[in-house]
Amino acid sequence: MTALLLLIMMLAPAAAMLGCLLSRRARFSAYINLVAAAVAFAAAVPLPLLSLRGPRFYLNQYIILDSAGAWVLLCTAVVYLLASIYAVGYMRLLNEDERLHRFYALFAGFALTMLAGPLMNNIGVYWIAIELTTLVSTFLVGFELGKESVEAAWKYIIVVSAGISLALLGTVLFYWGGSLVLGPTYDFTWSVLREVAPRINSTLLVMAFLLVLVGYGTKAGLAPMHTWLPDAHSEGPAPVSAMLSGALLNTAMLGIVRFLSVTDAAHHMVLPRTVLVAFGAFSLLVAALFIVRQEGVKRLMAYSSVEHMGVLALGFGFGGTLGVAGALYHMFNHSLNKSLMFFGAGNAMRSFGTKEIGAIRGVLRHLPVTGALWLAGAIAITGAPPFGLFLSELSILRAGVAGNNAWAAWLMVLLLIVIFIGFLNHFRRMYFGDGPGTRELRARCGGWCVAPMWLALIPLLLLGLWWPQWLLHYFEHVSVQLGENTL
Repeated sequence: MTALLLLIMMLAPAAAMLGCLLSRRARFSAYINLVAAAVAFAAAVPLPLLSLRGPRFYLNQYIILDSAGAWVLLCTAVVYLLASIYAVGYMRLLNEDERLHRFYALFAGFALTMLAGPLMNNIGVYWIAIELTTLVSTFLVGFELGKESVEAAWKYIIVVSAGISLALLGTVLFYWGGSLVLGPTYDFTWSVLREVAPRINSTLLVMAFLLVLVGYGTKAGLAPMHTWLPDAHSEGPAPVSAMLSGALLNTAMLGIVRFLSVTDAAHHMVLPRTVLVAFGAFSLLVAALFIVRQEGVKRLMAYSSVEHMGVLALGFGFGGTLGVAGALYHMFNHSLNKSLMFFGAGNAMRSFGTKEIGAIRGVLRHLPVTGALWLAGAIAITGAPPFGLFLSELSILRAGVAGNNAWAAWLMVLLLIVIFIGFLNHFRRMYFGDGPGTRELRARCGGWCVAPMWLALIPLLLLGLWWPQWLLHYFEHVSVQLGENTL
């Protein structure tokens, strides 16, 4: 059953990619990609529950389905489905019908690489999967072929590849450390590395972790390695921005979490966790400073991604069942919320014909439905009740105050307040501010562009009003698998 679901989940986007390239028709490509996203989502939904029976291995243990990976797969599948629905309406507005079949082929390929990453049990193959996400998504970032988008694509691939090279060096050091104990050849899997970790030289182990933290932290958008993120998120088409923020960043963060469990197994918890917490706190600081002064609407959303990756780093860094539960809950809610925010930003940009916050006025008057949904999403993304991010951030704060990093928890509170004020001030300007604005809309966004906003907001609200008890049990199971019960 589980193997069949995994096979279906992987084959759906692969088939869509091939179908788009063979058909070369924009409308057909949009719908076949949408069908693939729906199939992948349906296959991913049962995986977290199936993973409760323990990790499952396939293809001579090259493939693993564990609880942490299953959760990331669910987040990715949700964003892939929402973004595919949105793309049907949004991409028509670009007047690029001759090239849209290539876009959807790349889009399905991007989803395929992100769905493959969490399943990689061999650590070296996991690195390859993460690098493949970079290669495929670079073409999506620069799809519109404008000067800014091409520049953003180049910056993206250069900065991220540099970071991933550091991750490769750290991976090699992990393997070398294990080879000093197990011999020159051994199964380089997550479980084997955790088992041998207590016997690896402590200095070598910590150095390897710091390298992979910086490397995969670059891909996850942690500051100060985040420099690619504002450009890539702001210049790519809105569905691509949603995939980058709501799915790709989680896939890279999973690698950091798994390597953190290796250092925990070696009983070197203090330094690795302190450094991860420091990166999380610094990401919040950088995000707060840039959000307050931001003038571009999609760059505003991009720096919000830096903020929330910082929150995830704090949650996993604080550790314990409460920290892990808050981080995983935050991951899912952020995937929903950031998809909603980029969809709203895309609708506003196409309707008003500008990316500048100062040129967008009267959103609620001109776009009543999109405006209401986007404003609700803006309130939710700042961590305000009654939405899901409020509960997850509250859980992470409790974990921080109860642990050894109370300073980071209180700094998180302060910076979240600054971000709340700064972020909503921009929306005040766009909704209620004075200025010329645009009286006649450049384009009308149809139901395809509004429906996924509803589909993101409704569960976001429900998860803020009610934290299902079975989810808490699931997060406890994940924390035990990661070794958090030792904290």
